[in-house]
Amino acid sequence: MVQFHEQIITELLEDTNGGLVILSSGLALCKLISSFISLHHSSQGSLLILSASLSQKSQISYHLLDHAAQNPNPNSDHPVTVTPAEITSDLPAQNRYSLYSSGGVSFITSRILIVDLLTSKLPTSLLAGVVILNAHLLSETCTEAFIVRIVRSLNKNVCVRAFSDRPQAMVSGFAKAERIMKSLFIRKLHLWPRFQVYVSQELESDPPEVVDIRIPMSKYMMGIQKAIIEVMDACLKEMRKTNKVDVEDLTVENGLFKSFDEIVRKQLDPIWHTLGKKTKQLVTDLKTLRKLLDYLVRYDAVTYLKYLDSLRASESFRSVWIFAESSYKIFDYAKKRVYRLMRSDGVRLSVVDNGKLSKKRKVKDINNEAIGEANSNVTVEEVLEEPPKWKVLRDVLEEIEQHRQQKDQAGEDHSEQDSGYGTVLVACKDERTCMQLEDSIKHDPSNVMHDEWEKYLLSKVELQSLNTRKKKDAKQPKGIGMLNGVAPVTVGQNSEGSIINKQERDALLAAASRFTNLKKIDTDGGDVLEKEARSGGIGRGRGRGKSIGKSSNGSNTRTRSKKREADNLTAEDMRNRKPDSEEEQKNETEMAAVSGFTRSTEGKYSDKPVLRQHSYEAEVTDAINAKPLPPIHFHALETQQEILDFLKPSVIIVYHPDMTFVREIEVYKAENPSIKVKVYFLFYEDSTEVQKFEASIRRENSAFESLIRQKSIMMIPIDQEEQCLGLNSAVDPLGLSLQNSVTRKAGGRKDAEKEMQVIVDMREFMSSLPNVLHQKGMRIIPVTLEVGDYILSPLICVERKSIQDLFMSFASGRLYHQAEMMTRYYRIPVLLIEFSQDKSFSFQSASDIGDDVTPYNITSKLSLLVLHFPRLRILWSRSLHATAEIFASLKANQDEPDLAKATRVGVPSENGIVESDVRY
Repeated sequence: MVQFHEQIITELLEDTNGGLVILSSGLALCKLISSFISLHHSSQGSLLILSASLSQKSQISYHLLDHAAQNPNPNSDHPVTVTPAEITSDLPAQNRYSLYSSGGVSFITSRILIVDLLTSKLPTSLLAGVVILNAHLLSETCTEAFIVRIVRSLNKNVCVRAFSDRPQAMVSGFAKAERIMKSLFIRKLHLWPRFQVYVSQELESDPPEVVDIRIPMSKYMMGIQKAIIEVMDACLKEMRKTNKVDVEDLTVENGLFKSFDEIVRKQLDPIWHTLGKKTKQLVTDLKTLRKLLDYLVRYDAVTYLKYLDSLRASESFRSVWIFAESSYKIFDYAKKRVYRLMRSDGVRLSVVDNGKLSKKRKVKDINNEAIGEANSNVTVEEVLEEPPKWKVLRDVLEEIEQHRQQKDQAGEDHSEQDSGYGTVLVACKDERTCMQLEDSIKHDPSNVMHDEWEKYLLSKVELQSLNTRKKKDAKQPKGIGMLNGVAPVTVGQNSEGSIINKQERDALLAAASRFTNLKKIDTDGGDVLEKEARSGGIGRGRGRGKSIGKSSNGSNTRTRSKKREADNLTAEDMRNRKPDSEEEQKNETEMAAVSGFTRSTEGKYSDKPVLRQHSYEAEVTDAINAKPLPPIHFHALETQQEILDFLKPSVIIVYHPDMTFVREIEVYKAENPSIKVKVYFLFYEDSTEVQKFEASIRRENSAFESLIRQKSIMMIPIDQEEQCLGLNSAVDPLGLSLQNSVTRKAGGRKDAEKEMQVIVDMREFMSSLPNVLHQKGMRIIPVTLEVGDYILSPLICVERKSIQDLFMSFASGRLYHQAEMMTRYYRIPVLLIEFSQDKSFSFQSASDIGDDVTPYNITSKLSLLVLHFPRLRILWSRSLHATAEIFASLKANQDEPDLAKATRVGVPSENGIVESDVRY
């Protein structure tokens, strides 16, 4: 454990009331929580952990097991379970009660805990404390605040501690940290940024050795990045014309790395339904362009081109950014990174803005075989630009292995603590990049690019066949009300023709046919290959400008092709393949052995998990100047697994820079001072990758500075518990008016007020309305209801719908069934349509409301629903608090609901008779 973790735990234990802890991202929050949990004793009571994600649960359990292995305590009179138990809805009530009373630590969901508290299945006297993770996701009306209010009202000694490692999210709203602390009845805020004195001193006392490598981007990558930024600027200018949002400060230079698309969406959210299609699409386009910038430095050229083609095919008929002035450069440069168009006489061609082929320059004569009449003049020349980081990564790995060999020759001590020894960890953003980097190191990088190129061409063939089938099906005109009975063809249906012209498309299909022929030749055997070689070759093979017929080592080429194909096969592909002959079955068995799959007796392949290790003898030994490489482990940062403590690497290569992972490396080095850690950072020079990494650090520092200022002026009342705790905290305004009224009944004396009760369905605790109703002084009774969501009285049943749920219920037909059941069993069925407080109180703008009834209009659907169910009442609520006021007014002159009858409504008895049917 690092020392600043001990100081945080000491500060938390000194205050029995609890506190809110906000750390910098990457400072081992799960380790801190596991260390805090390990100090818990069963005699103190149970400790419940709320709002933990799956990755946080696994990390906390792992660290607790590790701590128990290092610090055994067999003499303890009250041993605590090593790993926390997980309380789910599958556990019966008796098992949950035994876990509550055991005094151990348990993970539990908010919905289960609030239901057990309201039904008195959890005695609060057995609770020692509540730990809430991801505090930045909380609000005043969340279920966690509901839980804490009930627990503290029944047992003031329960300690509540909340944690968060997302300081940027804690300053997103007005005084968000202060409001969260008030809702959790916490008085102390603990801030631990990276620049805190104790943290910086410990992490910088013995820092790891850092090598910063700046890699220049290729010419076309720079062109694509510049074009994307120009398109983003054009989209912002279009948004300024709408006069709906303030984007004066959100320029591309200032707001590119501040998630300005999310900021703009937040500003437009209250009036989102009143905006036009173009403005909504501009917000979506900003998000798409941000992805294009990210994928440019993450993926290879072929994958990036494939993603662009999919975007143009799916969004070309509605996107705004595609029609920007600089957008054609993005597609043009992306194509130039992958292939060039050549004429049979050796003239290089390119697609210009008007869609026609133009001559570029003349190159040497290349022998190409004409395949078909459509592409007899145009062929495809492969470029397949490799990512610049691939070569640098291999050079770094070779340098590490060379350093190890020099130490071996010098006879030095080979300890795992020396830099250059042990496993090399390569950190990437996603799993796909990890697999591709592994293939580029295991095989020749050009072979990996050729495999991606082959997949790209085969996808073109599949898309062409799909479009052909659509054209055949569309021969007979269908539809109603269209001119001459012919349906207009959208751009999405003819997307391939909008991407490239006919000659370029036919050239790509011809290249795909060549790859198909190569696969057939490899399957049939070497006789056909030799026959084709004697006849003059079959065009371009996998090499750059080389044909298989002219290759002197055709058998080796074919063997490597088979092996690459076998390595790229997935388990599902090998299960679906059926050998046509004994020879193919034999070849299939060999490829399965190479790729790591085994064949069962039923003829299927089983993809058992095996340890994947790099083998460099098969592929890399054929390359020129091939050098041995050290053992490598690839790690995807998106998995959020703490690989450093498990792997104990001595050399770390950060392929995709990430601020959180950098902090994790610093903590790992501080916890293991004996290990000499060497870190390589691979940055693209003058790229958005560097600016985004630096901006993330600045954004976090500014967030902590804002929190420090808020802490200095924060005002939390000392008596907030006495003001807010208890079920009678909210006084009915009607009661106050009746107390002051003068009546003739009993000398003005008022009858004792009854406590309002509301029967709530279990599923409704996913929303915040039960919390608000409880704040208003109503008693919440959670049960499982077959009909309705809220039972206010024996006559009133309410079905609550948010805006999103209302649209989904109309689309699925579920609302019709729910309305039918309510009108069948209750005298006053009510449909409550609840809006969000920060959004406009209307479905759509007045200009969008038409005179005719249309099947896709939400207003028309509501009108038809009311006409079909005349007794159905519709209530419109502006917010959660408005809903609570409406419920209080509805219950003013009504009897309290009967729990036994409400649970039997809609449930048939043993004789099959359903009670309380009020149909006329």
